[in-house]
Amino acid sequence: MLYLVPTPIGNLEDMTLRAIRILKEADVILAEDTRTSAPLLRHFGIEKKAFAHHQHNEHKAVNEIIRFLAEGQHVALITDAGTPGISDPGFLLVREAIKQGIAVQCLPGATAFVPALVTSGLPCDRFCFEGFLPVKKGRQTRLKTLATESRTMVFYESPHRLLKTLQEFAEIFGADRQASVSRELSKLYEETIRGSLASLITHFGSNPVKGEFVISVQGLG
Repeated sequence: MLYLVPTPIGNLEDMTLRAIRILKEADVILAEDTRTSAPLLRHFGIEKKAFAHHQHNEHKAVNEIIRFLAEGQHVALITDAGTPGISDPGFLLVREAIKQGIAVQCLPGATAFVPALVTSGLPCDRFCFEGFLPVKKGRQTRLKTLATESRTMVFYESPHRLLKTLQEFAEIFGADRQASVSRELSKLYEETIRGSLASLITHFGSNPVKGEFVISVQGLG
């Protein structure tokens, strides 16, 4: 069995009892960054070494992991925070496991975009999750494609690109378009700022930009 195990995006109390049990029972634990996962595993008394599985080695590692699974071993994949496969490694391994007839289970658990969307105040019955936009090539094309999107759009963004991204959104979607920016979800300094894109640009242009960000943008119409 291949298990995809969500880990907390900040608050360790968001780790589920089932996730702890699966990690304790797994034969192999794969982690996006073993330096990040080690304190988490220690905190929950999971005394196993985690092996690195990230975007730089996942193509090479897939066949060996599939071999472990085919031999009957249980493999659990975790990322630095949130659910594997959502803007994190996981897709390639899941696709190959399914192709080889290996059972796959994804545990329910933490992910950043759901609480950000629900608390944005924007319609969340239908939405479009975009994750991280391309940094350079294809970025403007993607944004122009989304200009007529009627559903609420959800994006991930890093601190050093937040202001530029909000400015690009204002140019493409209009400065009056409503949006929200959530940062440090589940952590001590959790914050959600809501308003027009113009007001968000003003706010983050004069306030420190720290943390990991989720941007929710109102759809057209």
